[in-house]
Amino acid sequence: MSAASTCFATCAPGLEGVLHAELKGLKIGLIERQVGGVRFQASPREVARVNIGLRTANRVLVRVARFDCPDEDALYAAAREIPWETWLAPDGCVRVDAQVRDSRLDHSRYAEQRVKDAVVDRMMDLSGTRPSVGTIDEVDVGIHLHLHRNRATLALDSSGPPLYKRGWRTAQGRAPLTETLAAGLVLLSGWDRRAPLVDPFCGSGTILVEGGWIATNRAPNIERSFAFQRWADHDKRSLERERQAARDAITPRSKLRLWGGDWDTSRVMETEAHLEAAGLGQNADIHKADAREFTPRDGWNANIVTNPPWGERVGSVDELIGTYSAFGQRLREHGSGCHLTMLSSEPRLLDAIALPGPRTSLPNGATPCTVLRGEIE
Repeated sequence: MSAASTCFATCAPGLEGVLHAELKGLKIGLIERQVGGVRFQASPREVARVNIGLRTANRVLVRVARFDCPDEDALYAAAREIPWETWLAPDGCVRVDAQVRDSRLDHSRYAEQRVKDAVVDRMMDLSGTRPSVGTIDEVDVGIHLHLHRNRATLALDSSGPPLYKRGWRTAQGRAPLTETLAAGLVLLSGWDRRAPLVDPFCGSGTILVEGGWIATNRAPNIERSFAFQRWADHDKRSLERERQAARDAITPRSKLRLWGGDWDTSRVMETEAHLEAAGLGQNADIHKADAREFTPRDGWNANIVTNPPWGERVGSVDELIGTYSAFGQRLREHGSGCHLTMLSSEPRLLDAIALPGPRTSLPNGATPCTVLRGEIE
């Protein structure tokens, strides 16, 4: 990777526009929004920058080849021609993941095996040493195969463990929102980063942590490691320059208010611990509180971003309808001037809020979800 490469940052469907804006803010060129992510051109140093700075991306893939793939033999032959020794040491560890759709070669596991065979055979021919095969957390080179309509794309996974693994989380909680989706909700809300950020169902505090880092311009992955650091051609100095640039861009904000409430004392303690771990303890105001009695302060004009229980892993839909209804009533009575952004997988619960506003699709993993957004009048 000595020159610009075609890259693809993946994200949850529905966040492509947010991710596109993030890449533009990081001064990345030739950005093209696509389904499930954004394609762009990046130098090795820019690959480091986007891994450090993207809040809504799951991982960043760097394309190494694209070719017609009518069958397994064509896949093996093309994969074997790629100079894997540029990135993989002879005694290194490799992993292949495949997505296969609408192609003659329609078995993803078999497609993965053919690519592995090609990589291992090439490395054996060059060095006489056989690379090992490992899990995503231990590999030196992760390879992603995308095969669609007999057209194959092979890419290097530059991220390694998913980018939502920021490093601040000390407790998992009962039904935590991923960090990337939480950041996406805050960015979708249109928060001005000056009004209080409020989460009346704060759980383990994911939304508040991600919002606090957005407000202070703290890149989410400054301190974590990435897969590209184990590539044979990795430039350590470029990565450190990008890390330092991200550190220099942090802007502490003493007046930033992050308010959270949860009925469960254990969740309150988790939120407080997570905000402290994220360097936001001085901005936090966390309480044991019942959302059915939520009362925004007069003149707050708060930005309320929340992910209440959906009735899947916490509670049941029938049990929660009353909670949602009471919460909506409190917002109508006391929340004038506030802005609400709420995620839920259950339409009946969103209906129980009884607040107007556009609804958009935003899946949470395999669960179809909806985001409700609107000003409270």
